[in-house]
Amino acid sequence: MRIINLIENTEGSTGCVCAHGLSFYVETSKHKLLVDLGPSEETLRNAEKLGVDLTQVDTVILSHGHYDHSGGLMAFSKINPGATIYMQESAGDDYYADDGNGADKERYRYIGIDKDILNLAQVKSVKGDYRIDDELELFTVKERTHKLPFTNKRLLIRENGKYIQDDFRHEHYLVISDDDMRVLISGCAHNGIHSILDAYKDKYGSCPDAVISGFHLMKKVEYTDEELGEVVDIGKELKKYPTMFYTCHCTGEPAYKMMKLSMGEQLQYVHSGDEVTIKNG
Repeated sequence: MRIINLIENTEGSTGCVCAHGLSFYVETSKHKLLVDLGPSEETLRNAEKLGVDLTQVDTVILSHGHYDHSGGLMAFSKINPGATIYMQESAGDDYYADDGNGADKERYRYIGIDKDILNLAQVKSVKGDYRIDDELELFTVKERTHKLPFTNKRLLIRENGKYIQDDFRHEHYLVISDDDMRVLISGCAHNGIHSILDAYKDKYGSCPDAVISGFHLMKKVEYTDEELGEVVDIGKELKKYPTMFYTCHCTGEPAYKMMKLSMGEQLQYVHSGDEVTIKNG
């Protein structure tokens, strides 16, 4: 299995553009696929720089309905109109961030996908868990076993003219089974990485060999003591898994460094343009 980050928030050694968003390119025995397409067409330019031919991609997974994971989709569809794009049917709803009363512009900022994506013939909307084939499967969190990460409080959905807490039903997770290895890829883990792993164990009866995911722990201001404790506790709990974790994007480097104090080499950061090397066992 080959896994390459096409774009995320931090600069790597490849000279690729970095930006707030996420995209991974994955080659398996049967597929060439993308998980998300970053915030813009820069994702496509990074792919070209890395020697990744996006015209050969057969499958795209949109992890959830936010702009920073879907911004390159329309440009991608022009060079590759044949790849099937899987998303939850609620991924096209109206998602907003609450920037607070002190925001320079309007308090509620639209962070959903470009609605033109919904008109693409190659889009396949699914509801809940969905098996693509014997290599690729999507699953969802039906009921959270842990509270939402504190950073999700400002993420909203607009329904009937009102802004309410996003329930993240538009989020799903990809499981790749390849060469006796099972890899779980999530975009931002908005539902909480612990709830996601519990849903995985409930479905598959085991733990994944590797997890690649943002943990949505980034803040633009300093953490409170309670929030710092939550970040540290997440790292301590993940340490108990027989799983390798790769993170990036919305985790943020400060949270990553705090988690790494307990997780050590079991947690690695993936920068823009990096290739992920997963060792089984």
